[in-house]
Amino acid sequence: MSDEIKDFEKAAAAAKSLPERPDDATMLKLDALSKPGSVGDVQGDKPGFVDCGGAAKYEAWDDLKGPGQVDARTQYIALVRTLGGSVCRSGWP
Repeated sequence: MSDEIKDFEKAAAAAKSLPERPDDATMLKLDALSKPGSVGDVQGDKPGFVDCGGAAKYEAWDDLKGPGQVDARTQYIALVRTLGGSVCRSGWP
C-alpha cells in the first residue's frame, strides 16, 4: 500500500474525531472528496427527491468528476488538516 493511500486512510480516521464539527457545506465537501479518493468518479443512480441528503452527496461527488483519485486524496488530506485533524505523513519520523 502506497504512502499516499495510508495518509488518505489516516485522514479519514482523523476526520471522524475533529476538534469541532464542520459546517454542513464543509461536511459535504469532505464526503464528496472521500468518494473519488476511494472509489473514483461518481457511480450508480442519483438518489430520489425523498433522500435529500443522499441526493446532495451524490451531486457534490458528481461535481468533482475528473480530478483523479490522487488529486482527490491530496485535497481531502489538506482539508482534514485545515480543520484540525492530525494526519502525520507516512514514512516521516
